[in-house]
Amino acid sequence: MDVSCHSFVRMARLAAPLMTEGGTLFAMTYYGSNKVVPTYSVMGPVKAALEASVRYLAYELGPKGIRVHAISPGPIKTRAAGGLKDFDLLLNEAAHRAPVGELVDIDDVGMATAYLATPYARRITGSTVFVDAGLNIMA
Repeated sequence: MDVSCHSFVRMARLAAPLMTEGGTLFAMTYYGSNKVVPTYSVMGPVKAALEASVRYLAYELGPKGIRVHAISPGPIKTRAAGGLKDFDLLLNEAAHRAPVGELVDIDDVGMATAYLATPYARRITGSTVFVDAGLNIMA
C-alpha cells in the first residue's frame, strides 16, 4: 500500500507547489483493481485504493490546474512479464478477447499518456483510462 498508493499521494503533494502553471500527474494501475484476478492477490485492493486516490487528488489539485490520471494498460509483452507463469497464454487469450483483436504495446500506452498531458485533454481528469484494446469491456 505504501509503495503502490501512498507514495503517489506524497509525490503529488510535493510536486503540486512546483507546478505553478498547472500540469498532469499519472499513476499506473491494473484491471485487477475492479475485477477479481485470482493471481493478482492483495494488489487488487491496493490498485483500487490508488484509483480512489487519483480521483481525490484530481478534486484537490484541479483548482491549481493540475490534472490527475490513472492509466490501466492491458497485458504487454515485456522482459519482466515474460517471467510470469503462463504469461504467453494470457497474451494469447487477451489478443483473442480484445475487440480490437490485438495486444497493446508500450508505444500505445505512451501515446495515450502523452495525449492526456496535452491541452487537447485539458478537461479530462480523475478517471482511469484503459489502454487495452477494449479488453476491459469484455466479460
